[in-house]
Amino acid sequence: MRSSMFQEEGSSSVTSSPLQFFSMMSVSPSIGSPYTWLREMKSEERGLCLIHLLLTCAKHVAAGSLENANITLEQISQLASPDGDTMQRIATYFTEALADRMLKSWPGIHRALNSTKMVMVSEEILVKKLFLELFPFLKIAYILTNQAIVEVMEGEKMVHIIDLNASEPMQWIALLQVLNARPEGPPHLRITGVHQQKEILDQMAHKLTEEAEKLDIPFQFNPVLSKLENLDFDRLRVKTGEALAISSFLQLHSLLALDDEALRRKSPLMSKNSLQKVVLMNQSTLDELSEKVMGNGYSPSPDSTSSSPVSLTASINSESFLNALWALSPKVMVVTEQDFNHNGSTLMERLLEALYSYAALFDCLESTVSRASLERFKVENMLFGKEIKNIIACEGSERKERHEKLDKWFQRLDSTGFGNVPLSYFGMLQARRFLQSYGCEGYRMKEENGSVVICWQDRSLYSISAWRSRK
Repeated sequence: MRSSMFQEEGSSSVTSSPLQFFSMMSVSPSIGSPYTWLREMKSEERGLCLIHLLLTCAKHVAAGSLENANITLEQISQLASPDGDTMQRIATYFTEALADRMLKSWPGIHRALNSTKMVMVSEEILVKKLFLELFPFLKIAYILTNQAIVEVMEGEKMVHIIDLNASEPMQWIALLQVLNARPEGPPHLRITGVHQQKEILDQMAHKLTEEAEKLDIPFQFNPVLSKLENLDFDRLRVKTGEALAISSFLQLHSLLALDDEALRRKSPLMSKNSLQKVVLMNQSTLDELSEKVMGNGYSPSPDSTSSSPVSLTASINSESFLNALWALSPKVMVVTEQDFNHNGSTLMERLLEALYSYAALFDCLESTVSRASLERFKVENMLFGKEIKNIIACEGSERKERHEKLDKWFQRLDSTGFGNVPLSYFGMLQARRFLQSYGCEGYRMKEENGSVVICWQDRSLYSISAWRSRK
């Protein structure tokens, strides 16, 4: 995390002063809005204050102390801003998420306030395109996925690709062009696209069919209108004699939500000592701050291997889904996932993990996009803000954003019969060249067990791994 996130040019490093300020500003029902000097803080001081307030508010929300939580939300509102610096922007969405969780204590009020909220399909398409344009993550995943498919399908005459999140034609248009250049000529290609929005599948079918006709490649698009958790595998129409590849972009983690209630009955609550360890910007100060606010010795570090009960126990629904994919005998399955620990059993654990992860994502935009950019605001609000709200405000099967680290996906996929396939040297070379051409030094790409992890500075954000059915 860049130090500029907290520190404006010319300001000195701050360690204890914000904590001293807060020792004078006890959060209690007797105190109303924060003092006016809060608004005049330098960026670093303000950032530390916002973290302290968010952690304090989360403690009140978790304890059911809604009056104190409300007071803390008032204080945060004096500092947070959706068009400010990184920490101000993040705080805006975490505040909204905590407030939404509080409102769920009154289901009638919560339903009334949310009854008319809906996202148009056109807006969903727009925000995903903006994410694709403003970040390099998906383009790198497309490069690595396509190269893995091209290499394993060498010489195959009938190729079938199942896209578990068929929303972006760009990737498959690029693949059509590569397959068209094969020395032996292009294969007969069939793509089965799974998505819950008919308009998106129609758009995919139109653009891919148009490109295939232009290249004179025999092509079929098989649309499957379905949520992933309700997928009928017979509708994938996998045929004998065709070489199968499966592509999953940011989808598998949502399946873990199906198993929450069953796992809760089987698994004990997580102990304090098994909290995930993570990293944030000003390490020593924030370690101290987290410990003071939480009082449980939380010690951030980037690559913890501890996990929530959900990731320790193979669950019947996610496991059966992976077993069904395995039974299709794909020559390769490429999985792209967020490389985060957002599947903890407690609110405080998830808030800390999400705070560190989304701070890195917001900081990417702070380094590359103007604060006044409407496109930046839409991605932060409609994509990241929505994810943060789901992680913080939701529980049970409603909590879909259950991101886990690459090592946990290795455990899950290995236990259901998949063997890891190292990504090729040529694919990694292509991806590195693209990242170098992207023009931002903060992005990093590292190899991990034959897979790729994309980072912002030292913070891992997305992983790409390839698998095959191990008979």
